Amino acid sequence: MADSVAYGFSGPMVCRLTGVTYRQLDYWARTDLVTPSITAAKGSGSKRTYAYSDVLEVKVIKSLLTSGVALNRARQAVECLRNSLGADLASSSLVLSDAGSVLARDDGDLVDLLRGGQGVFNIVPLANVVAELTTTIRQAQLATSEKETRSA
Repeated sequence: MADSVAYGFSGPMVCRLTGVTYRQLDYWARTDLVTPSITAAKGSGSKRTYAYSDVLEVKVIKSLLTSGVALNRARQAVECLRNSLGADLASSSLVLSDAGSVLARDDGDLVDLLRGGQGVFNIVPLANVVAELTTTIRQAQLATSEKETRSA
């Protein structure tokens, strides 16, 4: 999917695909939580362009926030994902505790070990996030194609 979406996504499209508000997306870009990989904002009126991986990060953050994880903890989780390049997100889960974050894969591997004591865990399966985002992108592409066909 990532290879088929080389053109990137505009801010408003990212909002439609992920369910975040434009204000949230703008704040996250300004605070370097999720910055657009393709085109960053360069002053008033410029447009950001996000890569598929950026949209996936936004979707993961939205899922974490929806499940009750605080924004600062979501930042930790995204850092964990960024440091785990090559991780198959569709077969992984984030395990969050007071002590840190772990990316747990279906094969039992842990990308980052927890340090310190015990805590209550929140486990967020990422397969649903990836599948939902892929479906939403395909629906958006289909709707765009249908509009272009009707206007031709």
